[in-house]
Amino acid sequence: MMTMKPLPLILAAALLGGCSLAPDYLRPEAQSVNEWQNADQSDQISSAETGWRDLFADPAMQQVVTLALESNQDLQIALLNVERYQAQYRIQRSDLFPSISADGGGTRQRIPTTYSGAGESSISSQYSATVGLTSYELDLFGRVRSLKQQALEEFLAQQQTQLSTQLTLVANVANAYLNLVADNDQLKLAMETRDIEADNLDLVEKRYNLGVASELELSQARASYEDAEVRLAQYQRLTKLDRNALTLLVGAPLPQGWTPTESLQAVAIGEVQAGLTSDLINRRPDILAAEYQLRGANANIGAAKAAFFPSISLTANAGTMSSDLDNLFDHGSDTWLFAPSISLPIFNAGRLSAQLDTSEIDRDIALAQYQQSIQTAFTEVSDAIAERDGYAQQLESQQRAEEAYQRYFEIAEQRYRNGVDSMLTRLDAQRNLVSSQQASITARLSLLQSRVDLYRALGGGWKEHTETAEAPAEAEAAQ
Repeated sequence: MMTMKPLPLILAAALLGGCSLAPDYLRPEAQSVNEWQNADQSDQISSAETGWRDLFADPAMQQVVTLALESNQDLQIALLNVERYQAQYRIQRSDLFPSISADGGGTRQRIPTTYSGAGESSISSQYSATVGLTSYELDLFGRVRSLKQQALEEFLAQQQTQLSTQLTLVANVANAYLNLVADNDQLKLAMETRDIEADNLDLVEKRYNLGVASELELSQARASYEDAEVRLAQYQRLTKLDRNALTLLVGAPLPQGWTPTESLQAVAIGEVQAGLTSDLINRRPDILAAEYQLRGANANIGAAKAAFFPSISLTANAGTMSSDLDNLFDHGSDTWLFAPSISLPIFNAGRLSAQLDTSEIDRDIALAQYQQSIQTAFTEVSDAIAERDGYAQQLESQQRAEEAYQRYFEIAEQRYRNGVDSMLTRLDAQRNLVSSQQASITARLSLLQSRVDLYRALGGGWKEHTETAEAPAEAEAAQ
């Protein structure tokens, strides 16, 4: 039976995990440049927990968002990056454990016994079978553990980056869909305007032929008709481009027979509450990703400090060895090897000090990036709130203006047909009405998109359905 005496010592040494030299991590105090005042919303579900299906009630919009989450290439790349960082973490974690292998080998060599050319020789044989480990580092100063922790933080950061990509994708698809619906509204308005101008041109031509209208009025009517044709061609082009942009975001052809909602007024985008400013830090994936990067940089300092201390490695094996293959596993053929080694840095021209300086600077950079992500997030939320409130007031005022211009056009049209006013008054009323209708569509589009932007800025969009309040779970690293 082969002797295995060194292995218990090796396994005991493997359990001697040293303390980490990384600085204790404390979450930095958030430094924001923008704040928002909000009433207590403790009894309401936060926007980050609101499922996008509950916020975007439009069926056609839900359909393209679902398809985008399945087919968008940017999101697919983000998911693959998560898997890649997970594999890298598992590789780094494996360094904490001994790598045990079984090896077998044999040599058979002819050796001359004389060098006189007489041809005398002997044959030497050697066979072995061993189980053991090679160059296993005892992590007495936490270097390997610090590198493992850094890899874990990178993996968790990548998970949050993937969530951030998903949030952006959901918002971008929603906004692209709204652009398409709005330009469809503009296209319908352009067609209605063209039809009105066509009827008016026909009327003026009849009046001109009867000698009632002047050539100036006929030229004005024809110019207005051609302007309407220009706007019609413009929005025909824009709707095609909008559909192409939406298809690119989705990452796949739009479903056969898919059509957007007929009017922007029929699109329902729910309201979200801004909540407390402190919630944003724990909800928004890009902030969480920046914090994981900071934690990883902090752990890397521990690895850089540990490099100043001795590195102890073990090579050991146990097995059997014989000059005869038939007797390889006979009694008395057992063998073992125990070869510890230690490496102590003495002179390296300042390389280790420079590596430590670099890791500390990387930590400071990660801290600045973390604070910057918070400032960016708070600014985006503040801007989205200001735009939502501002566009809501703008739309109300614009709708009142449109009603007034509608009445103005109706009166001018009637007075022109009765011969009271000239064509110029009627054209002015028509242009003002069309401009006001276009502005109403644009204001409604801006209001709906500001709601989408606020939802994204608050960290919403990573859930499909609204659930009970809970923070985004940190995905568990693969075992």
